[in-house]
Amino acid sequence: MRKAGRRTPRRRAKPARVRRRLAVSVVTSPASTTLARGLAAWLAGAAPASAGGAVAVALVSDARMRRLNRTFRGVDEATDVLSFEAGAPLVPAGGPRSAPDLGEIAIAVGVARRQAGAQGHSVGTELRILALHGLLHLLGYDHETDQGDMRRREERLRRAAGLPAGLITRTPGRHTER
Repeated sequence: MRKAGRRTPRRRAKPARVRRRLAVSVVTSPASTTLARGLAAWLAGAAPASAGGAVAVALVSDARMRRLNRTFRGVDEATDVLSFEAGAPLVPAGGPRSAPDLGEIAIAVGVARRQAGAQGHSVGTELRILALHGLLHLLGYDHETDQGDMRRREERLRRAAGLPAGLITRTPGRHTER
């Protein structure tokens, strides 16, 4: 209750910090549905605050990844992760499609399984590492040309998310997905 004759000063509202939202969808085969569980929400939460827009993550077979790698990079082998700017059709025919404005990330499930085994962690952890790496590429980072900016950013985000060593740290010079 206010006393008569005395004004209570109004508090100025602090300007709200607007966080752009990252919408993540995951497309996978029925065989990999269990692996995909929670990946979209995790990536949206682990993404840098500046990340906004839509991203599609496609969990694909090693054979599909090999075709993508051969078509888009001229390398005839399956790789672990590829990032495609908006407009590159990755989602398999007949699959659900959103209109991603950042782009799409393809992750080879078989390669992820092998790398998880070699690193001694779960396939789910490896998928998160790969998705984060791919997202950073979609945000404009390129570890081959940025003098360590992507590596530092990946390490900070990875540590904050409780993930083990990232791709750049554990295999420097090997990843050339862009």
